[in-house]
Amino acid sequence: EVQLVESGGGLVQPGGSLRLSCVASGFTFRLETMAWVRQAPGKEREWVAYMHSDGGLIRYKDSVEGRFTISRDNAKNTLYLQLDSLKPEDTAVYYCARWQEYPGTPRGQGTQVTVSS
Repeated sequence: EVQLVESGGGLVQPGGSLRLSCVASGFTFRLETMAWVRQAPGKEREWVAYMHSDGGLIRYKDSVEGRFTISRDNAKNTLYLQLDSLKPEDTAVYYCARWQEYPGTPRGQGTQVTVSS
């Protein structure tokens, strides 16, 4: 069974930073393109960043380019998202996902990121 467990969210002031983690199991993580996806209240789910299995291709949503950094450790079956220079509009529940399953229902519970002063 595919499992994705996100962590690392929290409440942070504008301009602050967080590092999200996602531990994967139940599939061959090192062979999968993985993504971070977010959903804010009343808004559609949107991808934020994705990364090919070997890290050779990385893409970011325009609004987070230069502020967020996606990375992965295939030996630990873990996906990361470094969030810097956070803005109130980044407030959302963040999920990791297998890119092939996007925009389907996320498998994990997500981690809440709230940016507020």
